[in-house]
Amino acid sequence: MFSTVKRTRWIALLALGLLAGCYTVPETGRSSLIIPMVVGDEVAQGATAFAEMKSKEKLSSNPLYNEQVQRVGQRISQAVGSDLPAAKWEFVVFDEPKTVNAFALPGGKVGVYSGLLRLVASDDEIAIVMGHEIAHVTARHGAERATTGAMAGWAGLILGTATHGSTNSDLILAAYGGAVAGGVLTFSRAHESEADHIGLHYAAKAGYDPRAAITFWQKMAKEAAGSNTPLLLRTHPTTEHRISDLQRWMPEAIPLYEAARKKYE
Repeated sequence: MFSTVKRTRWIALLALGLLAGCYTVPETGRSSLIIPMVVGDEVAQGATAFAEMKSKEKLSSNPLYNEQVQRVGQRISQAVGSDLPAAKWEFVVFDEPKTVNAFALPGGKVGVYSGLLRLVASDDEIAIVMGHEIAHVTARHGAERATTGAMAGWAGLILGTATHGSTNSDLILAAYGGAVAGGVLTFSRAHESEADHIGLHYAAKAGYDPRAAITFWQKMAKEAAGSNTPLLLRTHPTTEHRISDLQRWMPEAIPLYEAARKKYE
């Protein structure tokens, strides 16, 4: 028979499952599991985090960089539309010449580092990156990971209680920990791939050539040349796999681009 502690933990895990809701990811239609009580107010959290970053990090004063990010960002935000209904869009360039990166936070807060703008050759390429980062937000990948982490934590507690005193308890818990870690890495790579897919659509719908995704990731491959990170420990797909997927999705994206670019000519 279960002890009171065991019963309480099983009930708590069941309650988390019942409280979770299914979220349909825009563009791909995938269903994900999200627990509102675990996630909290994503928009408020995103706004707070972005305000803190702006107060601590140096902002770019380069007028060309700022103009480009604002120009591309506004078009991407129009393409996103109702996929991010509570957005109060804000696009900021951070002055970090050695940082080739960008990010997006819930609520439509988007940051681009000057190192990335040094690398890109066109608005089309920066649109690919911004579309990808915004796609993480519209797909609610952060909320999904938080939900998965919470449920895995409760499951670990229950497993620890259930195996307490067993001669194999340490082995069982170690195996569980390894399985969770492997699942998180796979989950992260899947999210990156999905953001590539959705972001390609957003860039195309904003009138930017989706084929720029190929040239951008070819550049990124050269930037990352010499990396010896094992494949199984990478949280991102390999560049070769990424390019292959983008090429596979191109027949979906090109018609969106052809229809949208007339609006901006």
